[in-house]
Amino acid sequence: MVGKLKAILWDLDGTLAETEELHREAFNRAFAHFGLPLYWDQETYARLLWTPGGKERLKRALEETPGAPTLSWEEIGEVHRYKTDLYLQLLREEGIVLRPGVRRLLAEAREAGVALVLCTTTSPENAEAFLEGAGLRGWFSLVLAGDVVPRKKPDPSIYLLAQERLGLKPQEGVVVEDSRNGLLSAMGAGFPVLITPSLYALGQDYQEATALLPHLGEPGNPAAVLQGPRAGERVVVDLSYLEEVRGWWST
Repeated sequence: MVGKLKAILWDLDGTLAETEELHREAFNRAFAHFGLPLYWDQETYARLLWTPGGKERLKRALEETPGAPTLSWEEIGEVHRYKTDLYLQLLREEGIVLRPGVRRLLAEAREAGVALVLCTTTSPENAEAFLEGAGLRGWFSLVLAGDVVPRKKPDPSIYLLAQERLGLKPQEGVVVEDSRNGLLSAMGAGFPVLITPSLYALGQDYQEATALLPHLGEPGNPAAVLQGPRAGERVVVDLSYLEEVRGWWST
């Protein structure tokens, strides 16, 4: 592989930590507060996650629910802001547990001078609170969140914007994602993609992923490589393995 790895680009919800249950709980509390005839159980929420963006997700649910009121985009935004406040409260109360291998790989990349980039559909407020709560404030050289682009994942806009802001070529980065929408978004921008499916994305189609593992692994808990470099083995994803991912992607 020509050149060196310059950046790792990360999704947030489901990728850095399993946060979707907190989002679901916050949505349901917001629905009760505003008297909306909605309740999202896990099955419903898993289906709605195919629609990226919280406001967009709420709009779709209202359109699909018989008897639900028709809210303007501004009213949907009001409900979503209230939901965001609830989510931030839950985040403080519950704390943040990063997925296996995440903090280790972030630290290794930071020490090696590899840029860390966050590309997420969650709001800037959520992203900032998450990074603060996880002890990662200042670790990411670029944070792209929420409505920073007009079209959300699976559209590639957010990853194309990251390329533009960093002056980055696709072969100089690796994207870490947890869902098919994220995979399609990163692929659309030309990046190699390593997938670690989240709880709400298990069983989705990842056949185009450069590498697929259940998690990033720890020294005492290596991850099984389901596809990609060293398929069938167990590895701890580090910068060396990401170079293998880049090499696999380029062949």
